[in-house]
Amino acid sequence: MGDNLLGDFLKARRARVRADEAGVTSYGRRRVPGLRRDELAGLAGVSVHYLTRLEQGIDRNPSGQVVAALAAALRLDRDETAHLRSLAFPAPSGGGPGDVGEDVRQLLDSWSHPAYVRDRRFDVLAANKAGQMLSALYRPGQNLVRGIFRTAEARTLFPDWADVAGQTASALRAEADQRDPATRALIESMRADSGFRALWDDNDVHRMSNEIKHFDHPSAGPLSLRRQALTIAGADGLVIITYQAEPGSPSALALSRLV
Repeated sequence: MGDNLLGDFLKARRARVRADEAGVTSYGRRRVPGLRRDELAGLAGVSVHYLTRLEQGIDRNPSGQVVAALAAALRLDRDETAHLRSLAFPAPSGGGPGDVGEDVRQLLDSWSHPAYVRDRRFDVLAANKAGQMLSALYRPGQNLVRGIFRTAEARTLFPDWADVAGQTASALRAEADQRDPATRALIESMRADSGFRALWDDNDVHRMSNEIKHFDHPSAGPLSLRRQALTIAGADGLVIITYQAEPGSPSALALSRLV
């Protein structure tokens, strides 16, 4: 994995925008997928020479105006635009994961529903009993990316495993600091998995959303739980993930028996 993160992302996303979607008139057979470099440059109002330098990693300091113009031309959504900005204007590296304080651990343990804390690399740092009962994937010390793609449990636990895998790769790209050596090592090792590699190379970028997640638990049976992500103030990149069942639902009854 190279270090031209901004240029690689621009090239990958340019290849995904059809000329007709961008309002570009195309004549004859196109020899490249998506937009040509000169077409994107024209849409963004920059020179082809400058865009070439950005994509090749020669120039890595575009202005905010250029980034906004490229995001609009590439038809990026909010998460994708935020990712592009993070590549163009990287924040100082925190140098490692934040600490899960005792107050956060006590909060997790006070909840009867499953909950755990993960960092930007998707390492699980803490979890309550219910979270660990829901799945071994949520035990401290586990990495969720490796767990989703490389364990048999994940493929049986999630009836919609393919969707979960895609969401995981997309969320990792949105949240991870790829300048972090441990994160780069994780991505490089995961690229040996053809399924992860295909998803990663798609360059999809979307943060995890609050939504209903489905489980096929080996002892509790089918569960439909609402996932919510809660940021921890003052802890860079740490997120509490909680799973709650609709009160009085079959999932709530099954979950109460599990824990």
